[in-house]
Amino acid sequence: MPDPLLPAPSATAKAYPLLTLTAMLWAGNAVMSKWAVGEVSPQVLTCLRWTVVCAVLVAIAGPDVRRDWRRLRPRWLSILLMGAGGYTAFNSLFYAAGAYTTTLNIALFQGALPVLVVLTNYVVNRTTVTGFQGLGVAVTLMGAAVAATHGDWTVFTTMALNRGDMLMLIACLLYAGYTVALPNRPAVSGLAFFTAMAVAAFLTSLPLLAVEWAAGHAVWPSAKGWAIVVFVALGPSLGSQLAFMRGVELIGPNRAGVFVNLVPVFGALLAVVLVGEPFRWHDGLALALVLGGIYIAERFGRRPAA
Repeated sequence: MPDPLLPAPSATAKAYPLLTLTAMLWAGNAVMSKWAVGEVSPQVLTCLRWTVVCAVLVAIAGPDVRRDWRRLRPRWLSILLMGAGGYTAFNSLFYAAGAYTTTLNIALFQGALPVLVVLTNYVVNRTTVTGFQGLGVAVTLMGAAVAATHGDWTVFTTMALNRGDMLMLIACLLYAGYTVALPNRPAVSGLAFFTAMAVAAFLTSLPLLAVEWAAGHAVWPSAKGWAIVVFVALGPSLGSQLAFMRGVELIGPNRAGVFVNLVPVFGALLAVVLVGEPFRWHDGLALALVLGGIYIAERFGRRPAA
């Protein structure tokens, strides 16, 4: 007799493809950050992606938003801050990093997000960290250090870290903070909340776009740039979020979250196949450390459920 506390096999069979697709789309976003250089500037891309997302959500999320509006309205400030940090600032730094570092490094830093969440949760909420979680954090951060230094440890003696790697580290810390804040979100449907966040991301992207425009750095999309805008809006922004929410509904957040670990794997493959980046020894070492640390934290660091 199947265990009633475990997801049904049919739910698992449906969730796995959805969550794998989510990881592939997030990894594809790293490729877009490289292809966007010279085709569309970071703030133009960030603003346009949320413009497209909001336009689509107006058509599909209206009933959810109207039903949950009374619960969303009192929390407008927290929603605005979460959208600004987790979506606008993260994406702005993400695309800016593409001009300075490799696609593989961007994917590796994304892969370290689950462990950064553990660290942030401890700092903010004093959530207890187990011994294995601590070990996983240490191993994953070592992998991020290898990625950031490109295997050259003398970088630490001069502190000459790659600008793109530093931008990605800041972006991931912002997204970790956003993730830690998610449990306190309004008690509304996922689609209604995502719509509110998308609107917040669009509004907070406008001042950054104005600064980029005033500085003379804005680049309006070329034909290739428009293709990138449409992809990141419908894929990593909209499609992946809806697929991830459905995957969580089917098998629960803990199991679904493990699929984030696939992002650096897919990112490494896409970087070699689509971007033509070489795969060097330090890339393999960084990938192994990041995935190994996450596996330790996820597999051995969890406490049994009460």
